[in-house]
Amino acid sequence: MDTNDAADATSPQDSPAAALTTAAAIAAAVRDGTARPEEILEAALERIRIGNPKVNAFSLIRTEAARAESLALAERPDLEALPLAGVPIAVKNNVDVAGEVTRAGSLAGDERPAEADHPVVRRLRAAGAVVVGLTEMPEFGLFGVTDTPERITRSPWNIRHSAGGSSGGSGAAVGAGMVPVALGNDGLGSVRIPAACCGVFGVKPGRGVVPAQIGVDSWGGMTENGVLATTVADAALMLSVLADRPALAELEPPAQLRIGLAFASPSPLLMVDKQWAAAARTAAQLTAEAGHTVTSATLPYTGATSALALRWLANAAREAVGIAHPERLQKRTRTHAALGRAVLRAGLIRPGQVDRVEARLLDFFEQHDVVITPTLAGPPPRALAWHDRGWLPNVLTSVRYSPFTPLWNLVGWPAVSVPMGLHPRTGTPLAAQLAGPPGSESTLLRLAAQLEAARPWRRTAG
Repeated sequence: MDTNDAADATSPQDSPAAALTTAAAIAAAVRDGTARPEEILEAALERIRIGNPKVNAFSLIRTEAARAESLALAERPDLEALPLAGVPIAVKNNVDVAGEVTRAGSLAGDERPAEADHPVVRRLRAAGAVVVGLTEMPEFGLFGVTDTPERITRSPWNIRHSAGGSSGGSGAAVGAGMVPVALGNDGLGSVRIPAACCGVFGVKPGRGVVPAQIGVDSWGGMTENGVLATTVADAALMLSVLADRPALAELEPPAQLRIGLAFASPSPLLMVDKQWAAAARTAAQLTAEAGHTVTSATLPYTGATSALALRWLANAAREAVGIAHPERLQKRTRTHAALGRAVLRAGLIRPGQVDRVEARLLDFFEQHDVVITPTLAGPPPRALAWHDRGWLPNVLTSVRYSPFTPLWNLVGWPAVSVPMGLHPRTGTPLAAQLAGPPGSESTLLRLAAQLEAARPWRRTAG
């Protein structure tokens, strides 16, 4: 890992650039010339130097490479027109960044650096963003907690608890205030879960909105690249760049919406912490006060659990194919992949399983525009070396605390996680999930912005 040079007599944190903490403010200052890209970068690197040892968000800090990129950015003739001019971003380490090894949280893969940027990284750089580092994740993103043999990634609000997974490093980097925005991806909730654990806003777009191309096959179409940010405006701005749809950054209040409140557990075997249920009710109350119609609702989860479980296992089997060093795979991953191979051999995955779930959801959304649920069913698990534990404890832990998010990956529909205060027992964040039918990204962002205006959240733990 690169490290920062010794601090100058005047710390970067004392510069005017250090006071710019949102992506929108940074980009505006760089565009109008009141801040230089290299000043912004040095302030971010100093925040990383101070904050990263506490939460272990980064697997790689690109100090010198990012410095070179910020200097080159300052010379671009189109600097005044770039939507993310000078914005320091973190990228989850299963998305290719040219010249860096894409490890995906594993020691078993090929150590050759990526030859080219992933399409989403190209779009971010073209828009003026500077990649300051790659963020930690569990092996292949399979589990809902982020840890590797090298480090355990922690919630910046309470370091005894996990940052969640699998984009846990991205969530911790944003929640600790090291960067204003980060790229993550979401296959079973892997943007929304760490967003909820780290007290930030997270958005998973619907299928096809943002280039995916993650891993072998983007988990059978379940995984989307998304954003973690301290504000809805920053998330909308970055998503507009990723999707190449500038209108997504516009956050005027939505027209009156029909909102369903569904805080019941997806399974009778899984309990929902009362504070997390209250977070969903609070979000619903705030939307009602904003003029929307809110009714109690029951989501049609029937059939989703088995379809999701089969695909979760099969995805591990696909990820493990052709691994350079299979003997280095973590024990929990080997078990997951072996079960997945059995699922694939038996032909247990069929398109009709998803079609039936989606048909029921389409019926549900004949009566609703948006549904609100808790993002999680309880506080994040303890920050432990989960990779050393057995497969079953890992699976049960992930399922018990994050049963609300995977449904929207199964059908490929958009969903976001909105901060809703702190848990009185653990001091970890609470959050509500907003989800909608295909094409509702703008509606969800605008509604989330209304919630943020009605109940602003503390943007970082620091």
